[in-house]
Amino acid sequence: MTRVILFNKPFGVLSQFTDKGMQGSSRPTLSDYIDVPGVYPAGRLDRDSEGLMVLTDDGRLQARIAEPKHKMSKTYLVQVEGLPDDAALSALCKGVPLKDGHTKPATVGRIEPPDLWDRDPPVRYRKSVPDCWLKITISEGRNRQVRRMTAHVGHPTLRLVRWQIGEWSLDGLATGAWQDGSV
Repeated sequence: MTRVILFNKPFGVLSQFTDKGMQGSSRPTLSDYIDVPGVYPAGRLDRDSEGLMVLTDDGRLQARIAEPKHKMSKTYLVQVEGLPDDAALSALCKGVPLKDGHTKPATVGRIEPPDLWDRDPPVRYRKSVPDCWLKITISEGRNRQVRRMTAHVGHPTLRLVRWQIGEWSLDGLATGAWQDGSV
């Protein structure tokens, strides 16, 4: 049986089991939360992003999840600076030009602020600049792609939570917690 673990990665945690950064560094890693031998992350999630990570002991499944050629959808809840107009949302839906090429079309829509856990540290709040939440689904996985897409249309990302990968979601999974999702 293939072992699958669904993990709700907190802000500031590296999406690897060891910190290969600066010597003497003590940044939190997956090993601070998950003590299951033989599982490895299927893809990455930036240190300043939160949300769903899938870990597995099956290399083929790991590749199917992580490699863009398999087009597994990933859905993000994204708090952005400002209030994107219809033109900005349309550009995100069609795909935007980035330094590493044009992004594929995405599914994008405004949503009400989701009921999420508090983030530590909290997102900066500015009275003079409104913010808005978007739900963005992509089928690629470029480095910091969603952040670069929202910045391209003039609305930098303030908070990014990966909510779903394929059929797996964070529904009911607290930050820092994991559950067995074996297939």
